[in-house]
Amino acid sequence: MTRSLDRLIRPRSIAVFGGKEAGRVVEQCDKMGFTGEIWPVHPTKDEIRGRKCYRSIADLPGAPDASFVGVNRQLTIEIIRDLSARRAGGAVCYASGFREAVTELADGDDLQKALVEAAGDMPILGPNCYGFINMLDGALLWPDQHGMVRVDKGVAVLTQSSNIACNISMQMRGLPLAYILTAGNQAQTGLCDLACAVLEDPRVTAVGLHIEGFDSIESLERLARLARELKKPVVTLKVGKSEQAQLATVSHTASLAGNDAVSSALLARLGIGRVETLPELLETLKLLHLHGPLESFDISSMSCSGGEASLMADAGVKRKTVYRELREEQRLPLREALGQMVTISNPLDYHTFVWGNHEKQTTAFTAMMKGGYALNLIVLDFPRQDRCDAADWITTCEAVIDASKATGAVAGIVASMGENMPEGTALMLMENGVVPFMGIEEALAAAETAAMIGEIWARPLPAPLVKVQPAAGEAVTLTEHEAKRALAAHGLPVPEGRVAETAEEAARAAEALGFPVVLKGLGVAHKTEAGAVKLNLLSRGAVLEAAASMAGVASGYLVEKMVGKPVAELIVGAMRDPVAGPVLTVGAGGILVELLEDSAILTLPTDEPAIREAISGLKIAKLLAGYRGAPAGDIDALVGAVAAAASYVVSNASIVDELDINPIMVLPQGDGVVAADALIRLRK
Repeated sequence: MTRSLDRLIRPRSIAVFGGKEAGRVVEQCDKMGFTGEIWPVHPTKDEIRGRKCYRSIADLPGAPDASFVGVNRQLTIEIIRDLSARRAGGAVCYASGFREAVTELADGDDLQKALVEAAGDMPILGPNCYGFINMLDGALLWPDQHGMVRVDKGVAVLTQSSNIACNISMQMRGLPLAYILTAGNQAQTGLCDLACAVLEDPRVTAVGLHIEGFDSIESLERLARLARELKKPVVTLKVGKSEQAQLATVSHTASLAGNDAVSSALLARLGIGRVETLPELLETLKLLHLHGPLESFDISSMSCSGGEASLMADAGVKRKTVYRELREEQRLPLREALGQMVTISNPLDYHTFVWGNHEKQTTAFTAMMKGGYALNLIVLDFPRQDRCDAADWITTCEAVIDASKATGAVAGIVASMGENMPEGTALMLMENGVVPFMGIEEALAAAETAAMIGEIWARPLPAPLVKVQPAAGEAVTLTEHEAKRALAAHGLPVPEGRVAETAEEAARAAEALGFPVVLKGLGVAHKTEAGAVKLNLLSRGAVLEAAASMAGVASGYLVEKMVGKPVAELIVGAMRDPVAGPVLTVGAGGILVELLEDSAILTLPTDEPAIREAISGLKIAKLLAGYRGAPAGDIDALVGAVAAAASYVVSNASIVDELDINPIMVLPQGDGVVAADALIRLRK
């Protein structure tokens, strides 16, 4: 286990190794006012940027808190070994040519292992790592330009990509950046470990992660717990796909539970926000920096244009944010301030009758902000500073600030186009507690993400994820009858049925069960496509005829009582994700699986409230509720069936490779559900 990262990311002494890059690190620390010691180490140079060079680590006046190692990959390992022996605080490994280059350099993997071994319990970042910028203390182990300024508090942004870090450092959105950290190959220290370290800095308000893959599920859970404890939210921009589990996909489940969907479900479970673009990440961090998670998804919008009001309304359609109706007590003060020609609604177009009038604008904004919305947005695109006079726009800003302070409400000003918000205006708004949003889509993404975090944090901390090592044996597929018996033991309702080896035995079984019956061929994965399912058989002769038609594809027969007409058919499945472990899929089933692509992911273990929420979010939920006069489905029984499937998977987590219950037939309310088909693959 490595030691604390505190000395590395908040150093009082810095050692630099190398030539050009080491000099740049010294230059950046000097520019940003680093007040600690800087010790260049070089075998031949006498000084670097006015500082005396030491010949070796042994010659240093002390063990450095942080070291930037900007030398070749072989020498990097030697220096890291010597720093670790000297009990240094940690190091950035700049060199490339390690595991990221195994296709070009055969020894890359071995060198990375040697680097980690050389570090011992000393923290290292990288290799193939640019380092970090700490603008709270002016400590930069960073060999390049950047666009940041010193701050007293702010957010931390972490990424594996050095170039993404450079780009973020150049933002002109008014976001106070306290730290930018890169992790490179994450050979030893991952992004989640770094995130925990910066969260513990009292000057950090929120953390943003640009991430390609999770380093470990344990680290992610630890980060989520710490964020809750410290009330400092974390938001991610996750890109790329982790490797698919190596499954023989004989069911629909694996195609439904794509890894990206699993990632979203995992992050939501932990109360970590997720956004889709870099601008969304930065705008969300601005909101979280100033106000933290939102209390609800209710928002308001005001603008002086019907076109802008329409843009806001349309942008909200695909979001969970809600433009809640105005309260009655808001209407009269809004009417008095705005006049009779304004339609009082949310979103609200207040026209230009009060444009430039600070008093009336403040009254109107105050009335809207008294509506109990989690976030109040005012759309305001600013004129070009080089050609136009922005005095009236500043008046509107001042009115929003005054209304927000008077009501204590969370407020933001939204420029519909990012370039229409001057950086100076954004900084002024941030100083006054008003979020300067650049872009309508970005503003609503920020609101939705902050509200999601608030919603999850309001619930109890979720149980730890199921973590078991999968069994090493080959996977075998149970017969449908075996699968149903196993699931029934955990409470899943299945039809009464019997197994038969011959057509004659199947006919006798049907007579014993009572007609109508269903006949299925055993040993067939996709029975419907293979013609191995015959429904509503009403006689012995019909059973014999159906069995004869399956003789070439089936190894035996399963005879079951016919189930009544369902309200809807759903699929419940499970698969093993390489990061999250076993996960459950719930969605539209039967022939609609691929057609609707309507599914939700449940990480395990789960509970009934989570199952209900997942079901309610499906498109097929309209059918379950009773669509156009049709009967409502037995949702309570469906929740119980999903819980039974989850119980089976959790109890057999080390051996379940794949589970597919399709369809679960949801009968009218009070009549229950029946699992009409089931497939299980187990590792023996």
